[in-house]
Amino acid sequence: MSMMKIHGNHRLMGEVTICGAKNSTVALIPATILSDTPVEFDKVPDILDVHNLMLILQSMNVPSEFSDGIFKVNPTNIKESRLPSEAIKKLRASYYFMGALLGRFHRAIVSFPGGDNIGPRPIDQHIRAFEALGADVTEDGDTVYIDATKHGLKGGIIDFEMVSVGATINAILAATKADGVTEIHNVAKEPEIVDIVSFLNSMGAKITGAGTDDIRIEGVKSLSATEIHTVIPDRIEAGTYLALAAAIGDGILVKNVIPEHLKPFTEKLTEMGLKLEINDDSIFVPESGNIHGVQITTEPFPGFATDWQQPITPLLFNADSDSVITDTIYPKRKKHIHELKKMGAIIKVADNNQIIISPSRDLHGAIVSAGEIRAGASLLVAGLMANGETLITHADHILRGYDNVVEKLAGLNANVELLEGNVPSASEA
Repeated sequence: MSMMKIHGNHRLMGEVTICGAKNSTVALIPATILSDTPVEFDKVPDILDVHNLMLILQSMNVPSEFSDGIFKVNPTNIKESRLPSEAIKKLRASYYFMGALLGRFHRAIVSFPGGDNIGPRPIDQHIRAFEALGADVTEDGDTVYIDATKHGLKGGIIDFEMVSVGATINAILAATKADGVTEIHNVAKEPEIVDIVSFLNSMGAKITGAGTDDIRIEGVKSLSATEIHTVIPDRIEAGTYLALAAAIGDGILVKNVIPEHLKPFTEKLTEMGLKLEINDDSIFVPESGNIHGVQITTEPFPGFATDWQQPITPLLFNADSDSVITDTIYPKRKKHIHELKKMGAIIKVADNNQIIISPSRDLHGAIVSAGEIRAGASLLVAGLMANGETLITHADHILRGYDNVVEKLAGLNANVELLEGNVPSASEA
């Protein structure tokens, strides 16, 4: 088991560079199997999800290389095969191989995806999208069979009942190589979707409307990569470091960001009373003084992202009044609350599923568990704020979503170690 040991309550300062977006990367890599030529990405985050995706590619005879942010894939000799269920179950984004395989081979056999347990995240909208394109979809236990070989993959009209990032991306991947025109309505508008469409269009896809409510796709026969695609900066990682800087920083510069993508987050920091210096591709967070409680409601882009609600929570312990968070995307995303209470935090869930965060200025170290990626980030920020030593177990979840996190924190004067071994008892910690 991976664990993270944090010696807290050290003031942090310096600068940190944000990597490419995890939520783009985990869709871009499956999308590479649609290409008839080798593909290369820049600014790819060094996270566990990337390495698991490499194992899935390997199972299809698709070699890949990854070093210093450069990711190379060669799908030219791809072989259709059943994907390894062990790797599939390690990350939710493995379901993007459904759309990519359907586009490439007009069929796919994939186990139900794994990843973070943050409440129900059904794939029914993905399935309806595939069916709208002419595929037959059946389930047997934990395996999904998607087949459009009988009548071919045909363009169609897809109307999503609710906004879904995953279903939008899967529909795009499949429709890119379908015969005819596909119209997708009520789509997600996240920057990561725009990034993926930009990549596909650079290879010859004909996709318009990304970033709006409706996307139109004219299917093409082949795709060929002709240039290196640079992954957009990770707005969730950036928000995490902005929260950390505001909570315990003496002046931190967060570099390689797109401020427009961070606007809902920085607006909340400004509402709290922070005086941010927002530049073209960086944000400076000065030492914060007295900050105010706020109300936050998560929403699809361009609203406040659900992935931000846990990393910002520890910062709210420094406020002069209660704060309230309402997660409308994943209301059950509360794995951090019980763990934060072990550190002395005053935080609770109201009857209406709202999270009430009260001023808690005396956090102390404890043994806590990272239940998923963003819950782990919340505990990491809290551990850096707390007096004494914090041990985060199941730290693999943090490593799934945060690039070189120990090294980046060390560069800010944080005292953080990554350990392997058994969890000590509370008396030993």
